[in-house]
Amino acid sequence: MAKTCWLEREKRKSKCVAKYAAQRAELKKKGDYIGLSMLPRNASPVRLSRRCNATGRKRAFIGRFKISRITFREMASNGLIPGVTKSSW
Repeated sequence: MAKTCWLEREKRKSKCVAKYAAQRAELKKKGDYIGLSMLPRNASPVRLSRRCNATGRKRAFIGRFKISRITFREMASNGLIPGVTKSSW
């Protein structure tokens, strides 16, 4: 499981992105890059990272299932993901 501080940090970042989304869009539309640079650093959506819902892992994230590849493999092997079966040939 990921550290709780990482998960909380991601929540704070997503709140900040949502708070400044309209203001960022307006500044980008005007082309005011100095105004954009004066916004908080975490107001940029690029700074958000996608994490596994089960483990909090940041790498090897499968967006369709919102879990990492390791968790996906474990859940698929146990039959916990409907419609996913292990292939064999």
